[in-house]
Amino acid sequence: MNTLLIGCGAVGIGIATALYDSKVPLDLVARGATKKAIEEKGIKRVGLLNEIVVPAKVVQVYEGIKDIKNKCYDFIIICAKTTHSSKIFEELSRNKNLLSSTSKIIIVQNGLEDEDTYLQYFNKDQVYSARVFIGFIRPELHISEVTVYASGLLMGSLYGYSVDELQPLATAIDQGGIPSKVAPQIGKNIWAKLLYNCALNPLGAILGVSYGKLIENPHSIEVMSKIIEEVYSVMKATENETFWVDADSYKKHFLNKLVPPTAEHKSSMLQDIERKMRTEIDSLSGAIVKLGKKHGVEVPYNEMIVHLIKTIESGY
Repeated sequence: MNTLLIGCGAVGIGIATALYDSKVPLDLVARGATKKAIEEKGIKRVGLLNEIVVPAKVVQVYEGIKDIKNKCYDFIIICAKTTHSSKIFEELSRNKNLLSSTSKIIIVQNGLEDEDTYLQYFNKDQVYSARVFIGFIRPELHISEVTVYASGLLMGSLYGYSVDELQPLATAIDQGGIPSKVAPQIGKNIWAKLLYNCALNPLGAILGVSYGKLIENPHSIEVMSKIIEEVYSVMKATENETFWVDADSYKKHFLNKLVPPTAEHKSSMLQDIERKMRTEIDSLSGAIVKLGKKHGVEVPYNEMIVHLIKTIESGY
């Protein structure tokens, strides 16, 4: 089960430690200072789930996809931010020797990936999606810390293809300490995570607070409520669905069940802003705005969130 993992941020390192712990043959792609740190120190996972240390001598890490020679992978896991997706898929398309006819690409990213990004290069039966409901931060370049655990990693096909071939990968990640399984209805899971992320991630970044603080204030609750209603309107217009029949049902679950276990988490977008990095707003609230315009659905709260985040980014 030869595996390549692209993108060694907090999520990527977390998953990589699980695969190494399960003795899966694994190569990594990481850039610059992150690559150097991994080469010198290995990788490590700490926090709520079991601690795993992978020494540097065990880890094979490449600067770029083009640097990998004479290898073919059963699974290619993309954990890089959506801001890098276009370049990654373009590079993979130029290095198709890394894939066989049965290789699977698994996208482990926040938000909605524009399918044109990958379908111009790969067939629908080659590309799978994953949803992670675990809070990771990266206290050091080679360390992933699990700060919040709501539920594990799910993977499946947005296009209805069998998930059976993903089972060995899910099992390996699960045995490495990150609860994982295949999900025949991954689309519903993706939209559930999108609802959660659109409501919390950018607003937490704009206000500079943890998720728990957002549900303590009636004004921020009202903003999140409107964001959720808009996402539901877009979901209906695009003929997608999730596990709650309407926005009101979801909002009750969101406030009472979903946010409390993740109350101390600091959003990934806030972490990006603190590092003066480009955020993933275009694949979260931006994706809702784009779909809203396409289908004639007004989403003023999501539009405002996008403008505010981009204003912050422009000030770096």
